Amino acid sequence: MTHFSGSYLAADVHFLLQKLTIPTVDIAEKERLIQTGQKHYSQMLSEEPRPSPLHQQLYQQALNQGALRVAQEINALAQTLAKHAYQRQITLVSFVRAGLPIAILLKRALARHAIQVQHYGISIIRDKGLDHAAMAYILANHHPDSIFFVDGWTGKGAIAQELAQSLLAYPLLKNRLITLADPCGKAWLAASADDWLIPSGVLGASISGLVSRSVLTEQGFHGCMLCPHLADVDVSQEFIEQIDHVAQKTTIAHNTIAPWTSEQAQQLQQQSQEVIKQFARQYQVTNINRIKVGIAEATRAVMRRVPEKVLVRSYQDPDVALLLHLAKQTGVEIEEAGHDLGQYRALTLIRSMR
Repeated sequence: MTHFSGSYLAADVHFLLQKLTIPTVDIAEKERLIQTGQKHYSQMLSEEPRPSPLHQQLYQQALNQGALRVAQEINALAQTLAKHAYQRQITLVSFVRAGLPIAILLKRALARHAIQVQHYGISIIRDKGLDHAAMAYILANHHPDSIFFVDGWTGKGAIAQELAQSLLAYPLLKNRLITLADPCGKAWLAASADDWLIPSGVLGASISGLVSRSVLTEQGFHGCMLCPHLADVDVSQEFIEQIDHVAQKTTIAHNTIAPWTSEQAQQLQQQSQEVIKQFARQYQVTNINRIKVGIAEATRAVMRRVPEKVLVRSYQDPDVALLLHLAKQTGVEIEEAGHDLGQYRALTLIRSMR
């Protein structure tokens, strides 16, 4: 079987995806088709726009501010994860796209603990679940106890919920989701519950190996499109090398990370649900998929959906500068919501197209 790694190093990841060529759909038309139930979001792609010079500059600022934190948290996650290795082996299964850079960095950090790591990038789709063809391939080649799932962060916890649902079909697999940030308390292991500006969260294909969001297929692996038009602004490998360089020089903190206790997880989940319910009531939202919480999710929603409104905890918060820039650029209404956002620092409301 032929693996590919996009613009990442072949040693860092194997994508279990089919390369597709499909016609792209205008963002507004895509939104209409999704909301009228004519098509699922995973059946369509819009052409990914090039990040503007200011967008790239704001990413660079996020990287400058956040590189040390990412490196320290990767080291701490790897230290904990190494203790759970199966016979000194770990199989990382990252979710395309947000999980990719986090899992690559974890793979490198785990190697420093003398753990043998294999890393696969696979698709998981809201309402459709895990790519079962990809899981069949992984389980044919790796022990179930070696498998850990990786995503970048959680927002409302929709993907974490999708994973839990999908894993009912795999009684031998443990639900072990690792993320860098878990504000909704749905991950098994997270570096923190903070909603913060993770640098890899503010770009799309150009920090994810030049692959698109995954696409549902009828047979074989789920698919993706390659994005060669973004090759000259691709920072995928550069991001990995920069953070890994810092991680190699950074001492591991003594306060080791542990999986959430049931009390901690429950408290975070409850707080998250209260925020979402409050805004759903306020804006008469019947489909909570229209509410995107957390800096990364709110930013991505402005980049690739049709937003109605952006709410931030504070206009002065430097971590939402890119989100505010993108919202202003597209003429989206912005509101300062203060502590009503709870543990989140940003929220994007998708416009109703019905």
